[in-house]
Amino acid sequence: MCREPVGEGAKRVTTAGVESDGEAMAGVIAPAPANPTLAERARRFLATQVAAQTLRWRLWAPVAFGGGCAVYFALKSEPPAWLLIAGAMLASGLWIGARRLALTRAWTLGLMLLACLAGGIAVAKLRTDAVAAPIAPAMAAPTVVEGWVIDVDSPGAAGPRVVIAPVRIRGLSPEATPVRLRATVRGAAPEPGQAVRLFAILNPPPAPASPGAYDFGRNAYFQGLGGVAFSLGETRPAYLPPPPWKVRAAMAVNGLRYDLAKRIVARQGERTGGVAAAMTTGHEAWLDPAQVDVMRDSGLAHILSISGLHMAVVGGFAFFLVRLLVAAWPWLALRVSGKKVAAVAGLLAVGTYLVVSGHPPPAERAAITASIAFIAILLDRQAISMHALAVAAFAVLMLQPEAIVTPGFQMSFAATAALVALAEAWPARPREISTPWPILIVQRAGAWVGIAVMASLVAGAATGPFAMQHFNRTAMYGLLANLATAPLSDFLIMPALALGALLEPLGLGAPFLWLAGQGIGMMLAIGAWTAGLPGAVKTVASAPGFVLPVAFLGVLFCCLWRGRLRWLGLPFAAAVMLCPRAPTPDLWIGDGGTNAAFVERGQAVVMRPGVRQFAIDVWSRRRGVAPVDRATEGWACARFSCAPVEPGAGPMAMWWGRRAPSPEQIDVLCRSAPMVSLRASIAVLPPSCEGRLVLDGTDHARGGAVELWRDGPASANRWRAVWAAEVRGDRPWSRLGDPEVSDTGG
Repeated sequence: MCREPVGEGAKRVTTAGVESDGEAMAGVIAPAPANPTLAERARRFLATQVAAQTLRWRLWAPVAFGGGCAVYFALKSEPPAWLLIAGAMLASGLWIGARRLALTRAWTLGLMLLACLAGGIAVAKLRTDAVAAPIAPAMAAPTVVEGWVIDVDSPGAAGPRVVIAPVRIRGLSPEATPVRLRATVRGAAPEPGQAVRLFAILNPPPAPASPGAYDFGRNAYFQGLGGVAFSLGETRPAYLPPPPWKVRAAMAVNGLRYDLAKRIVARQGERTGGVAAAMTTGHEAWLDPAQVDVMRDSGLAHILSISGLHMAVVGGFAFFLVRLLVAAWPWLALRVSGKKVAAVAGLLAVGTYLVVSGHPPPAERAAITASIAFIAILLDRQAISMHALAVAAFAVLMLQPEAIVTPGFQMSFAATAALVALAEAWPARPREISTPWPILIVQRAGAWVGIAVMASLVAGAATGPFAMQHFNRTAMYGLLANLATAPLSDFLIMPALALGALLEPLGLGAPFLWLAGQGIGMMLAIGAWTAGLPGAVKTVASAPGFVLPVAFLGVLFCCLWRGRLRWLGLPFAAAVMLCPRAPTPDLWIGDGGTNAAFVERGQAVVMRPGVRQFAIDVWSRRRGVAPVDRATEGWACARFSCAPVEPGAGPMAMWWGRRAPSPEQIDVLCRSAPMVSLRASIAVLPPSCEGRLVLDGTDHARGGAVELWRDGPASANRWRAVWAAEVRGDRPWSRLGDPEVSDTGG
């Protein structure tokens, strides 16, 4: 047997590193115990697991940074900027000092995460101050709005909607005039570039539909939308001075987008053309609401919203097409790097698609992620890796820290992290040698199906907690629908739409748009069939607010940790499913006291059916109860009020008129029910309201929507209330307005 000679000064590599000859020999002479104790085995296992994370610790930096952003948005009051900046500078200084002093990894890692956490809080505050703009007040009387139509927005139940850059608003000074408004208009929507005059009711952006629900006002704040308007008459032309160049540029780009959307719909018809226009330009004006419901129930609604899938397909299609063309031209292939030329083409495709789609925030985040992958190729780095994803997350959160509280960001990055982790763990396939092509085709097809199934399962599992918490619905056959439509959308619909949109201005896009329309028709048929299956949709009540961050960290731990300990994150990732739900409220009253519902036998009985339906749907889904219309028997209802007249008909009475009721009317309401909601403010209550819970306009204006639980026996008539304003806090976007002027309610 040959043995490596060990001479004087020789070194030997061991599991502990490089040792001298004497140390190595000592290790050989002193063998490990034959039967190590359980504690020793556990210590060795943990040491091995920690050692495997040597190059993975830095991946937790964007997680800590995002956690800092989330902490800022969870605050109930606005902190001073100087304090947050000072905290971030102090934490960063401590981290840099620890590195200079060469402290242990535990110290430097902990201080790095602390610095990222503090930096996330500070960046979120700076972003909030940077985008600050006037917010419209709740104006009691209609006013006149004059401005330029910037873009056509998705329609609501009340009619078409447009985004307006107001020039003048009667009753508001120029300093108090919002930069952008979203207006619901009568008749046909005006097109981008038109100057319009509206006689409308003006309001700040809508508040959450219930305590803890999604905050539309916060989303509007960071999009620059300072208010919503509801037009009371036909849109008229206005005569305004020329707009600033930024407004002219935005109108020009959006005008081209809108024209392209109209061309696509004209080519394909509204059924498939509406879907194609939404996937290409982001315009949803031609989408059938019933069609959208089918897509949502089948788990395919994500295809309608321009996000990571669309950017990946468009950028990837451009990348592989250009690389194929370079490889097909030997003269060029010998002189340039086909991979890098294709990466440049991918960057251009992503940038062009971002402009054509109207750069909504989800598309911007997806474009940043895709661009970093292509830049990694240009820098000879691995394009798809956890480190590239970490850089993308950092870039997105630095530019848009508010993304951390949006469902799109959470679901997108959770799914991407899970898919990258799957790619890391997927076994390498050995290269076949001299395999007959029929067998090779079967092997490749089987491998593709296996990868597609695993990718859908992993991505669905990673995004499941967020879909349950935010949307309160689970498409039970979503995996089946996505597996069936993935080849259509990835290899037919999106590439054909990209080529069709590119060639349509030249009049050459018809063949590709027709091909995309055929694929969309098949996709809609699959969605309709899937949505029609028994039990296609399951409604899940929202878990307490603290559970979703726990689930997010659990998903990330499963993805980022290398080794068998990653499975410790599974129960935390499933926290949204496992955590018990809070008791269902006995009553819900919408913001402003315009509608209400009470829970009876597991159903939400709606006091005013059809009024503010969106808010009712949001609240009932969050609480896991099905909304039903109030019975007509046992109730005495008039134009502005409704009260039970039979025992057991209901626990509340309502007055939803703007005008205050008379003392006699209040007396009737208080005698009929233990709880009374009044939209108007009341100075003096009659004696019959003694012992009754009465909420009037002052309470609703201060607190917004409210949920109430009985606190003790019904005879005591004690209630515990949680107001939306309490959960929302006093933040720059927390202005309340008239709930009847809301673009979320349709």
